[in-house]
Amino acid sequence: MSAPATSRPTVSEREARQVAEDAREQHWRKPSFAKELFLGRFRLDLIHPHPLPADDDVQRGEEFLAKLRDFCETKVDSARIERDARIPDEVVTGLKELGALGMKIDTRYGGLGLTQVYYNKALALAGSASPAIGALLSAHQSIGVPQPLKLFGTQEQKDTFLPRCARTDISAFLLTEPDVGSDPARLATTAVPDERGDYVLDGVKLWTTNGVVADLLVVMARVPRSEGHRGGITAFVVEAAAEGVTVEHRNAFMGLRGIENGVTRFHRVRVPAAQRIGEEGQGLKIALTTLNTGRLSLPAMCAGAGKWCLKIAREWSAVREQWGKPVALHEAVGSKMSFIAATTFALEAVLELSSQMADEDRNDIRIEAALAKLYGSEMAWKMADELVQIRGGRGFETAASLAARGERAVPAEQMLRDLRINRIFEGSTEIMHLLIAREAVDAHLSVAGDLIDPGKSLQDKARAGANAGVFYAKWLPKLVAGPGQLPRSYAEFHPRGHADLSGHLRFVERHARKLARSTFYAMSRWQGRMETKQGFLGRVVDIGAELFAMSAACVRAELLRTRGENGREAYQLADAFCRQARIRVGELFDRLWNNTDDLDRKVVKGVLGGAYEWLEQGIIDPSDDGPWIAEPEPGPSAQENVHRPIR
Repeated sequence: MSAPATSRPTVSEREARQVAEDAREQHWRKPSFAKELFLGRFRLDLIHPHPLPADDDVQRGEEFLAKLRDFCETKVDSARIERDARIPDEVVTGLKELGALGMKIDTRYGGLGLTQVYYNKALALAGSASPAIGALLSAHQSIGVPQPLKLFGTQEQKDTFLPRCARTDISAFLLTEPDVGSDPARLATTAVPDERGDYVLDGVKLWTTNGVVADLLVVMARVPRSEGHRGGITAFVVEAAAEGVTVEHRNAFMGLRGIENGVTRFHRVRVPAAQRIGEEGQGLKIALTTLNTGRLSLPAMCAGAGKWCLKIAREWSAVREQWGKPVALHEAVGSKMSFIAATTFALEAVLELSSQMADEDRNDIRIEAALAKLYGSEMAWKMADELVQIRGGRGFETAASLAARGERAVPAEQMLRDLRINRIFEGSTEIMHLLIAREAVDAHLSVAGDLIDPGKSLQDKARAGANAGVFYAKWLPKLVAGPGQLPRSYAEFHPRGHADLSGHLRFVERHARKLARSTFYAMSRWQGRMETKQGFLGRVVDIGAELFAMSAACVRAELLRTRGENGREAYQLADAFCRQARIRVGELFDRLWNNTDDLDRKVVKGVLGGAYEWLEQGIIDPSDDGPWIAEPEPGPSAQENVHRPIR
């Protein structure tokens, strides 16, 4: 048997980028609203009229939501979960009996077969009762064993594992390592083929959400290239109780205190070849494809958080008086409430639209889902922060302390702590900016990428130049004028007696073209250095996110109006959100070219070079000594196994 790996692969920046590039979906086989938006084409027809779920899907989904609501209201004690930093076993058992582990699993395997729309509604509901429960259910179904098997598993694998995942077994997804986050090219965990045709797994995985209580694991490991093996990062289903698997530590965090997140070691763990998902080398592609819709679970819980923030802000601001009137009637507080209400409406609009498009499978939603995750996590954090500010000192006080002195136990500070992680995991905001930016400029790189690639020959560059000339000769003239300049465009979004949303859609159309022109100019200016302009690319993505959210908000308002469901109020919220978003878009466009990016780079070099160490004087660092990153030693575990399956 081969010895475990003792060193991490050494890769260059170019090699690391190539690994990521090879993992992404290379082709666009279906239309994408967001992709078109970044190209300056406002394809309203792709999202309007708003797609709707089938009646039987609605009935099945609503029936489950009613059961889940009753369970959460009667069986879930959020304060206890926060206090004990653990979801009680009886609650997890109850969720299993309810079928909550199998919400997205087909009924043929014992699951509930809910649509993405109702799965997200369920996550928002469960996450509002306890964010830790939302994380448990999401990690199990959005990125755990069920989703990759649904997309890439063999029939035998589905028959074997999906019934377990639907009712009894909790799953987890293991990619991150102590020194590997968003750079999987350096993955050190290995899966070495043995003489029996199986694999021997060695390595350590960090931040394994659900890992402490999981029964089944999706593990990403590197298969060495050898005769008969193409090698590469590969996905496996691994039994958590297998010999050689040790959960060495249960991590503790500033928020989501009830999640079962740990450090998992694999030492000579034998994994049958039949438990490999897909082919060797397809692991990252499987992970990224899984996340295309899996990322929608986070904005679902963010939208739910916005609803809670709005409820608390409304109730509190109506009774708390300052200077003779409720604080809600003071403009300084009222503007915060307007932001929370309008943004909650927009987040739900983005979520519902993206989820329904995922269910219909007519569009490629990889950018839409990524934008929903990015925008939802950032805006939910801001809403929670504003709620804490509205609550004042009580916002900073814990719910337990409030209750102990006789006041309503409102966990506003906990909400802020719990939401903070959403800006980091399943793709940090910074990584999401780069991921979305890569997809947004894909059309440009497809026709002109060889022009800026230093590794290409003069012949390749000449061919790329000719192709680019043809593409841009057709594309650039279309960015000059469009429906956004015609005063009667999108007139159906200005019904009598309602706010005027047509002007906002004209704004989106005009600024989509402006965004595309700005991106083209930047590529012409910086060429191969474009990938280093992360500040610029991040702002481009943020503009696209705002334009997408404005579009979704308007389309949802019109849907609610036509269905007679609070249409007038929905139009008002969409109008408020779009007006707020237009200000942010204007600021982002200004910062595309008027910013401190160059100066910031000089300051960073000074910081790293020690030029400003004098500025750090006069403080005491309370941190303990120790390595910044604990490099795990290969071999068997020397620690107690804290794996705790729930039965």
